[in-house]
Amino acid sequence: MTNLDEFFAGRGESRGIFEALRAVVEAIGPAELRVGKSQVSFRRRKAFAWVWMPGQYLGGKTAPLVLTLSLSSRDPSPRWKEIVEPRPGRFTHHLELYSIDDLDDEVRGWLRDAWAAADGPRSRSHGSPEPGG
Repeated sequence: MTNLDEFFAGRGESRGIFEALRAVVEAIGPAELRVGKSQVSFRRRKAFAWVWMPGQYLGGKTAPLVLTLSLSSRDPSPRWKEIVEPRPGRFTHHLELYSIDDLDDEVRGWLRDAWAAADGPRSRSHGSPEPGG
């Protein structure tokens, strides 16, 4: 499996934003970190947040990092790049992160909500689905 150094190799700006995000999550409470080939996830009983780098897949100017959160309702903020409902009552929100300044109180609140919800029982599919991004 990939480790964080391999995942962020050559992408210092993305790594810096990620480390600030990780500090925010750690301040909220304990979470397991899982590094995959295309994303890093934060988990409790279920995954609640994912980060990925759109520049790996898309051409042109992209955000250094995208934060994807699993929330129980559609959040009305205009900051979201995209919101999808992969299954009834579960909304996947994609937020572009351009700097550590994007990790403001609003984002911290969304992370707290997602973190709290991830301690519930596992779904029938034996875990959280991939975030679709």
